[in-house]
Parts: sequence; structure tokens; C-alpha cells
Amino acid sequence: MSRKGNIAVIAAGTGLGEAMLYWDQAQYHPAASEGGHADFAPRTDQEMELLRYLRTKFHGHVSYERVLSGPGFYNLYGFLRDTQGTPEPSWLTEELKSGDPSAVISTAGLQGRDRTCVQTLELFAEIYGAEAGNLALKCLAVGGVFVTGGIGPKILRVLQNGSFLRAFTDKGRFTDLMRSLRVSVVLNPRTPLLGAAHYALRL
Repeated sequence: MSRKGNIAVIAAGTGLGEAMLYWDQAQYHPAASEGGHADFAPRTDQEMELLRYLRTKFHGHVSYERVLSGPGFYNLYGFLRDTQGTPEPSWLTEELKSGDPSAVISTAGLQGRDRTCVQTLELFAEIYGAEAGNLALKCLAVGGVFVTGGIGPKILRVLQNGSFLRAFTDKGRFTDLMRSLRVSVVLNPRTPLLGAAHYALRL
């Protein structure tokens, strides 16, 4: 059951949006942020290698948006392909050249057509869960965490396989708190418009 309290909103799509809905004991107030541009914080040895890889690629600063976004899929895929030395199948090379690389990788991963693409989705879900948990801690989101944006609904099956929530709740002394928070994936693409209209009615 959801509680009244601050709400965290995280939205991976073209970029990475992060925001909070502050609860004043009577109503919610939206507070925007540029949290998607905060420093990417690796948690595992693999993610540390990923940070080094992306620091070379982007000549320094690596934000969460470089990982958790449409273009982030290709960054993750490139890292796994290059560091594992896995040959890229010719059909995938052609599709990456002719289509949107992020869509090609996510589709191939969801269909299980290429192991590296499958691993890309798994790594994405883990990092997404970890950063959603970071945001929830920062705003003490006892009112819930909403995962929105264009990517979540498309990879819902991957987000539900357990890796997202394991990373979300893996917060040391605050693990029990994290387990008590409700996490929802927003499936209605019109939610931002509906929210803006609802807020306008209050003005």
C-alpha cells in the first residue's frame, strides 16, 4: 500500500530525467533537477571498468545519462563487445548501420538473438535500479518511486526479472527501508501531459 510522502520520478529515454514530488502534508509540489548529469558511480568491478572505458570515450566526465538513456544502450553494448572480445555477428553490424543502434540492441536483446545485447539489457537494468535507489534515498521517497520515460515500458520484462530491484534495494544499512518503498513503472505515454494539465488546474 502506498504512503503519503515524497515521490521520486526517474525517466530514461532520449536522456535521463530525474525529479521529486515534495509532499507538504496536503498536496504535492514538483521539483525538477538535472540529476541525470550527476557523476556515474560504479558499484561493481565490471562497472568500474565501464567507467574507465567511458572516461576514455568522453574525455573525462561520465554522467548517468551516458549510461541510462537511448544512446546509453549503445555505450553499454560497445563496452561489453570491446572488453569481452565477442565477435559481432554480421547481421547485427548491418542492422546497427542501417537503423537506430539503441533500438536494434534492445530489440535483439529482448528477442535473445545476440548474447551481448542480452547482457546489455541486464547491465542497463542493474544500473537503472541502483540510480533509482539513489534518487529515492536523496528525497526519502516513502510515497513511492515511479519509473517513467520511453525505455521502461519497452524493456518491462527485463526490469521485472529481479536485477533492477536487487540493485535498487542494495543500500547497506538502508536496505530494509528500500524494500519498503513501492516501485512502479509508468505505462501510459500521456502521463507527462496529464500531469501538466492537472498541475495547471491548480494555478
